[in-house]
Amino acid sequence: MPQQGEAPAATMARADFFSALVLVALGGGALLEALRMPRFEAIGANPYSVPGLVPGVLGAVIAVLGLFLLVRSVRQGGHRRGAAAAGGDAGGARLWLALVLTLGYAALLVGTLPFALATGLFVFAFIVLFERPESAGRRVRRTLSAAVEALIVAAVVTHVFEEFFYVRLP
Repeated sequence: MPQQGEAPAATMARADFFSALVLVALGGGALLEALRMPRFEAIGANPYSVPGLVPGVLGAVIAVLGLFLLVRSVRQGGHRRGAAAAGGDAGGARLWLALVLTLGYAALLVGTLPFALATGLFVFAFIVLFERPESAGRRVRRTLSAAVEALIVAAVVTHVFEEFFYVRLP
């Protein structure tokens, strides 16, 4: 929660600082683990088909974007503002909701339902729960839009994994 007399921008700079540290560590860890994965050079495998390519690229992107966020936060003084309250504000609640949705998707939906359906449900729930339309009319449009977006994302992700990465999906 913001401290007495603290501006919302200062609170965001502090939250961005700690978030950036987590993102850099997560992205760097993913990149390092991806580099440790087998490359199958001995059997002449195509370098673009190695299993660590996508996680490595994603890890690198997360780490680089985390560094940008860290630099911006430090410039705004986020590193001097003390520790952020753990889950005591709306941002903390949204973080926990995102964590529950993501873990629920990975642990409960994927493997239980067809991948495209699980992904569509996850994307739909995420959009509906995180968008806050002002009026009832906007809520209906947002829900319909979320359904269309979920269908598109589920179809595209499934197609890309199966046709480009040759991954058999559950």
